[in-house]
Amino acid sequence: MPPTNSFVTGLYCSKCDATYDINSIQTLCACGAPLLVDYDYRQASEVMKYEKLITRPPSVWRYREILPVLDDAYIVSLGEGGTPLLRSENIGRDLGLERLYFKDETVNPTGSFKARGLGMAVSRAKELGITRLIIPTAGNAGSAVAAYAARAGLECLVIMPKDVPAPFLVDCMYHGAQVELVDGTIKDCGRRAAERAGDEGWFSVATLKEPYRIEGKKTMGYELFEQFSRDLPEVIIYPTGGGTGLIGMWKAFDEMEKMGWINGRRPKMVAVQPEGCAPIPRAFAQGKDHAEEWENPSTLAAGLRVPSAVGDFLMLKAIRQTGGVALTVTDAEIMRDTKELASREGIFSSPEGGASLSCLKKLIEMNFVRPFDRIVVFITGSGYKYLEILKQGIRD
Repeated sequence: MPPTNSFVTGLYCSKCDATYDINSIQTLCACGAPLLVDYDYRQASEVMKYEKLITRPPSVWRYREILPVLDDAYIVSLGEGGTPLLRSENIGRDLGLERLYFKDETVNPTGSFKARGLGMAVSRAKELGITRLIIPTAGNAGSAVAAYAARAGLECLVIMPKDVPAPFLVDCMYHGAQVELVDGTIKDCGRRAAERAGDEGWFSVATLKEPYRIEGKKTMGYELFEQFSRDLPEVIIYPTGGGTGLIGMWKAFDEMEKMGWINGRRPKMVAVQPEGCAPIPRAFAQGKDHAEEWENPSTLAAGLRVPSAVGDFLMLKAIRQTGGVALTVTDAEIMRDTKELASREGIFSSPEGGASLSCLKKLIEMNFVRPFDRIVVFITGSGYKYLEILKQGIRD
């Protein structure tokens, strides 16, 4: 095996602590919980020093020592990561907030934060000799896996709801992916993907069904640490579907503490979901550790129409451990604030970003945030793939 720059040591279960070999193909733990990647953080900290980081190219791969690809020859990249942290010019002032920031993930390849996770998952799949990838998706994840699979020379099958916005369908097909449309939600797509994976030998890169997407997503947390000059904000607001971004950043902060970069203080993690599909806020309010499936989910924010998530218990744990909260917003609020992001800050966001801004306004009403807090609102995807939906807001 060629020399490696990664200090990965293995896989461990997020629930029962069982361990698994990093060199074999793995999905979920035998107990059914997601697997996470472990590293030798002492060795990583000796090599991956801040002074060295700032000299590296601005992509997810700048954090090479704590990423899971062993051989650099298998890295599949389109330039993902290194996204800007934009200080608010107008909305923050209107809301009485001195230090409001937007983490703009729209500039990633294929227009969303999904490029981080799927780029990592495809790279690792290629390294493990996997040649056929399947994913259930509401949109952006399909665009990302199709693009990275094309670059890697792997087969790709995307399962999407029939009512998926047309740009996602076109995006996947132009990248050479096979596409199947099914009635229902991403939950129904997941069932169909599982059937086809079992029958036809596809490998699923569904949310948290394999260990590596989260490793790409965690780089958002590392970037915040750098962008705040070796510090972290007080509050992070994140639109939450499957939850890999939220869980990934939570994992990143834990890793930073193990490497001696930060102390025990964590940003308050705030999850937002639409009123028409809100399993995490409901479970949070009820004090539960798991979120029951949401019946008849409905929202214009396609990426948030996730009625149940395999990582629900990890999301709830991250929110509670950091002193955060999980809130709901209406579709009307989402439309209003998606438009406000564009007209007041120049950020053309998907509805999920609008949901984050709507959530911030509720946090202010609750006195959850203070005027001087450093607050990061995540803009997870571009509005250009939601033109038919967003066109409705022009009349408002």
